[in-house]
Amino acid sequence: MDSIKWVAEENLHWTLQFLGDVEETLLANVCHMVGKALSGTVPFDIEVVGAGAYPARHRPRTLWLGVAAGRESMIELQNTVASSLESLGFRREQRPYAPHLTIGRVRGGQRAVEPLIERLADYADFHAGAMCIDAVTVFASELNPGGPTYHVLSKVTL
Repeated sequence: MDSIKWVAEENLHWTLQFLGDVEETLLANVCHMVGKALSGTVPFDIEVVGAGAYPARHRPRTLWLGVAAGRESMIELQNTVASSLESLGFRREQRPYAPHLTIGRVRGGQRAVEPLIERLADYADFHAGAMCIDAVTVFASELNPGGPTYHVLSKVTL
């Protein structure tokens, strides 16, 4: 579909906490706190199930794949990361965390997405497979006209 900008394969990731603009002087502390908080966390498996859209299936702007098995472990992982960063002044998201993998962004008006709305309903129970969550990466992102570029700041192996 021409109305969708798909996320490049190398940019696919599960967001645990979006920090926004971070002062360069805080970056080392962010990486340290995430590493310290995740010490002793063990890898776990998730099952990637269901396709949907934010803010709603009938008004798609962001396309995602969800998590079935392993969902509670993902929520716990996110809570651990968010808690560790509160001491640095980063606020928690007000909405409850919903583990999802962003796969595309929708462009165009409602008429352009009508076919997409019908297709999303067909993929509500889509099974994309399983994977092991065995690391957490802290990224810096740089927005460019062609899409974001991600730079690894630190990686914590679980």
